[in-house]
Amino acid sequence: LLGSAKRVNVNVQDTDGLSALHHAALNGNLELISLLLESQAAVDIRDEKGMRPLHYAAWQGKAEPMKVLLKAGSSVNGQSDEGQIPLHLSAQHGHYDVSEMLLQHQSNPCIVDNAGKTPLDLACEFGRVGVWLLRLFSCYSVVTCVLRCWSPNLETLQTLMAPLPAPTTAKNGHIDIIRLLIQSGIDINRQTKAGTALHEAALCGKTEAVRLLLDSGINAAVRNTYSQTALDIVYQFSATQASKEIKQLLRDASAALQVRAVKDYCNNYDLTSLNIKAGDVITVLEQHVDGRWKGCIHDNRTGNDRVGYFPSTLVEVISKRTELPAVH
Repeated sequence: LLGSAKRVNVNVQDTDGLSALHHAALNGNLELISLLLESQAAVDIRDEKGMRPLHYAAWQGKAEPMKVLLKAGSSVNGQSDEGQIPLHLSAQHGHYDVSEMLLQHQSNPCIVDNAGKTPLDLACEFGRVGVWLLRLFSCYSVVTCVLRCWSPNLETLQTLMAPLPAPTTAKNGHIDIIRLLIQSGIDINRQTKAGTALHEAALCGKTEAVRLLLDSGINAAVRNTYSQTALDIVYQFSATQASKEIKQLLRDASAALQVRAVKDYCNNYDLTSLNIKAGDVITVLEQHVDGRWKGCIHDNRTGNDRVGYFPSTLVEVISKRTELPAVH
């Protein structure tokens, strides 16, 4: 039909705004794409969502159709109605070759969509970023640029800690991503309502992420909007095997001193109190100026922990590392 003498409008769009070139790009039909472009198809025609054929080619991750569309002059930084450029789609779906090609054609990895997310944000969110994609971004010297537009986006760092859609092979890659971000100077102590990245890592049982964050100097004493530390969250919500190791990591990071009870103490009228017996060793988590301290007793036999408040007058210090700040 395209090769006939009869003039055909190759830019006709259906009710969704999709043209023949959109469909060809979506299906990765290289021969049809070439034929349509030779027949004067508009390379950057937009559908009802503002998506162009290049968006669909990037979504599908087909390198050859991408080459043809780019050679025809398709804009690499043209945004859809949702603010996404083709690189958002290729990064989100883990298409290495296509992402590389877009970057070679000066695609801007710092462009944010309407949700305020860069292509790398989406790659992290959907568990698509391995070491190979990090190397890709590093090779094109865009890490500084990405971090500049990423600096307010703590949610992405927290997303790296959260449970990912199964199955995923990106677990080790996520640690590498976190390490790269930390090395590049991201503020790991910045907070959302849920707290810091440490809160997310602890809640989701990401032991290696917790260890990396603590080794990198994250503040284990920071509280979220519900006045919970990361250790509080693990005690309250998590009972997995991983949580036992995380508890120990957080206790080691949070504890300033250990004390031994010199008297028994029990307050059945206060559900937040810690019942203690003379001789119990308590790891102090908080020291309040009114003399009411918060501590943890670890049972080596059962592996369980008890956390609560007790009067500081009933204990004696047996080991001390650094001073905990007083809580008012």
